[in-house]
Amino acid sequence: MGAAAHIHSTEDARRLAKLRLPWMVFDYIDGSAGAETGATRNRAALDAMTLRPRILRDVSERQLSTSLFGETVERPFGIAPMGMCNLSAPGADLMLARLAARYKVPHGVSTVASTPMEKIIEVAEGHAWFQLYFSGDGSGSFKLVERAKAAGYKTLVLTVDVPEVGRRPRELRHGFKMPFKIGPRQFIDFALHPRWSLTSLAAGKPQMANFQMPGYNFDRTESRARATWDTLARLRDMWPGNLVVKGVLDVEDALALKQAGVDAVQVSSHGSRQLESAPAPAVMLPEIREALGPDFPIFYDSGLRSGEDVLKVLSAGADFTFFGRSLQFAIAAAGERGLMQLWSVLTDELSTAMAQTGLRHISELDSKT
Repeated sequence: MGAAAHIHSTEDARRLAKLRLPWMVFDYIDGSAGAETGATRNRAALDAMTLRPRILRDVSERQLSTSLFGETVERPFGIAPMGMCNLSAPGADLMLARLAARYKVPHGVSTVASTPMEKIIEVAEGHAWFQLYFSGDGSGSFKLVERAKAAGYKTLVLTVDVPEVGRRPRELRHGFKMPFKIGPRQFIDFALHPRWSLTSLAAGKPQMANFQMPGYNFDRTESRARATWDTLARLRDMWPGNLVVKGVLDVEDALALKQAGVDAVQVSSHGSRQLESAPAPAVMLPEIREALGPDFPIFYDSGLRSGEDVLKVLSAGADFTFFGRSLQFAIAAAGERGLMQLWSVLTDELSTAMAQTGLRHISELDSKT
């Protein structure tokens, strides 16, 4: 029996990944800011949300598809942008891209992806959004925007909640840096996880693939603090497609973004990886929905661990959701089979929760009584 058969929940995937990944890599993926109370607080907020069971409704046929920017997607959840995914396993970026193509859901392609943005959108058959970090003076960032436009991306996601990279003690204790700097501690860590080390060595050291171009050397720790509302206005002028702003946790900011002409906001705490004291996104979501009104698109990520979590935040006002590190854990645990297995688990969890709450289609959330 393969490892994928042992994945029945996101926690199963995480447990298996912890066994297989070097400690440095696992803690990079899994870790949160500070003492990680922000992650605990958001998880508690999600756990406190409940769903209303309904009975004696014909829910024998259920549809999980929904509409996203005028197109039909087969699930109300997609793939959050995650940097250096190929650390979880060689080729992880393209595993996620194939998943996006199969289910016609967006694959968030990180600025710091391990695979060039052009290759990912090709494999994803167009179902890819480019996520942008504004860094330094912005000259390199705007070059990436033009490159994404040329590659055929229709949706740009500007991440605004990292003016400085958050302090995550777990990865700092391991001396985690990109590119890797191998010292005695890291060498021992890799030697104790030979399966990961040998496959990664055979595939070549993961790189920040979008920066393999002349005149642009990316520094992961470079300040992103110069981004302003003028930066957003410039992006709005130069980007003809959908513009999403990710990392919104404040009602006033959400209202200002709507006024500035963005096409959607994404309620997110960056997986609790930046500001430990940030409010729980699950708490802020209903407030932001009330402020923006019923029709403005709101997306959600951070802390989702199940299909029931998806239904909770959709019920609380989100139009679409994204999973992040759980998908990387599934890949680390069992490769592409593990990813497909976890996706099936999330689908089954959502479908079952819909049945138990009397829903036949996601759209019924708007009129549910």
